[in-house]
Amino acid sequence: VQLQASGGGSAQTGGSVRLSCAASGLRLDQYSIGWFRQVSGKEREGVSCMSGSDDGTHYLESVKGRFTISRDNAKNTVYVQMNALKPEDTAVYYCKARVDSRAYWGQGTQVTVSS
Repeated sequence: VQLQASGGGSAQTGGSVRLSCAASGLRLDQYSIGWFRQVSGKEREGVSCMSGSDDGTHYLESVKGRFTISRDNAKNTVYVQMNALKPEDTAVYYCKARVDSRAYWGQGTQVTVSS
């Protein structure tokens, strides 16, 4: 199983960035997948997740209304569209798939939001 995260970069406050997480070795529509972020010196926090069983979504309170998680089954890729970005959204973002009792992580992708 491999997860390949991409799409990070720099944006100004109020801008947008879309992150992608392409999977190989598993079908993302069969498992829960989430986006997490981590700031140096702080714990990794969950940002958003999507259920593989019913496509239910959940969001960190601080990103509700600004971030949207979605999945393209044909491309076996999950996205997070991040709008109205704030400097506090600056972090390394990771995707994670949970397969039974195992968790698979993609490599991080940096998002930097300048004021």
